[in-house]
Amino acid sequence: MKEAIGTSPSRRQVLRLAAMVTACAVAAKAPNAAEPLKRETSNSYVPADGVSTFESVWQTVRDRFYDPRHNGLDWLAVRERYLPDVQRATSQNSLARVINAVLSELHASHTRFYTPDEPEYYRLADIFVGALRRRGLQRAFPDGRISYPGIGIISGFEATGRNTITGVIDGTPAQQAGLLAGDEIIAADGTAFEPIGSFRGKVGKSVVLEVHRGASVLQAPVMPVDLEPTKMFLRGLESSARIIESNGRRIGYVHVWCYAGSIYQRALESLLSQGALKDADALIWDLRDGWGGAQPEYLDRFNARAPTNAGHRPKRH
Repeated sequence: MKEAIGTSPSRRQVLRLAAMVTACAVAAKAPNAAEPLKRETSNSYVPADGVSTFESVWQTVRDRFYDPRHNGLDWLAVRERYLPDVQRATSQNSLARVINAVLSELHASHTRFYTPDEPEYYRLADIFVGALRRRGLQRAFPDGRISYPGIGIISGFEATGRNTITGVIDGTPAQQAGLLAGDEIIAADGTAFEPIGSFRGKVGKSVVLEVHRGASVLQAPVMPVDLEPTKMFLRGLESSARIIESNGRRIGYVHVWCYAGSIYQRALESLLSQGALKDADALIWDLRDGWGGAQPEYLDRFNARAPTNAGHRPKRH
């Protein structure tokens, strides 16, 4: 950037940086969903590659962060302070912890380093597939197909080490298995739960999850599948659509799990004009969890004064 800009990044700047940091993350080849799980050990991790990855992330932020002053940080000093920790890293996961500690110094949203052991790695790669084709996507996904073994949940690890579900995507194995938001997944087939590792090499096979739900401990059999993020989010959107009868009114409901692309808006408009929501009097438009990226003009669908394409819109909003 040639000129200093304000402290609030534009959407384009945020997405550009996210794509760049994701590009650094996809430099290593992602394991195929059918490959058996290979635990990380010091023998499979090359420290020199870790340093190279760290330098790539650091340089990306140096050159492309929306604020050239890096929120007041001495970015070179940050590099020098964390480099010894990078050199001591013994696995991809320990390297990722150091890199994310570096990025957290920026106190900026939408800025994180993901590894192939996290669903977000694949979801972001699919969201930014156009940009990443020019930045090494083929090295991570040689056949150009982005997918991972999973069950269709949005979840995250808490400080306690437990993985808590915040969203269950409609039409996925997780929903079919009866998993709910708020469930804590403790183990899979008797070993500590890993969002990707617990399902790698087990697509199409039953995996028994140990789940804490309130004061109860449940055993939940689930069958992981090979998930392609865009298809999963689209199927989730379409599967969530339904009509709720209330006080003589027909209330439509839909959960938009991802809005990073016009394909999701077109799917929503199709549901409203000729699908499950065409007879809705009002609409509950659930945008919780999942991924953002919507354009402001998408709201024109619900604005009677805005020019829009011919089609049905709910009578009440």
